[in-house]
Amino acid sequence: METLRLDKWLFFARFFKSRALSAKLCESGKLRLSGNVIDKAHAKLRVGDVLTFPQGDHIRVIKVLALTSRRGPAPEARALYEDLDPPAEQPRLSQTTGQRPGHPAALARPGKRDRRKALQFKTSGGS
Repeated sequence: METLRLDKWLFFARFFKSRALSAKLCESGKLRLSGNVIDKAHAKLRVGDVLTFPQGDHIRVIKVLALTSRRGPAPEARALYEDLDPPAEQPRLSQTTGQRPGHPAALARPGKRDRRKALQFKTSGGS
């Protein structure tokens, strides 16, 4: 197998949940194949090509190491590429709240006593 459709490879490498999503990215013009802007899902991909595309909040830079003929398990899919610019590590969950640090839900919520004080403050005219 010398070449493979770009949308198929992105799906096989598990960057997208469906082939339709990978084809949509290819046709959006936001994907670069070895520095060239791609706007067709049927662009041919070869081993050694470098892909640059947005995914979520970050830009992925991927070097193609292998081509495959099926969508296999995740460890097999990770062997298809090398991540040249891995995304920054996600913040770890807080041990106490189970939320990410700085996340609004991680801040303490007012309890019953706090709500009563706020209600009393509002009804007393703020003084």
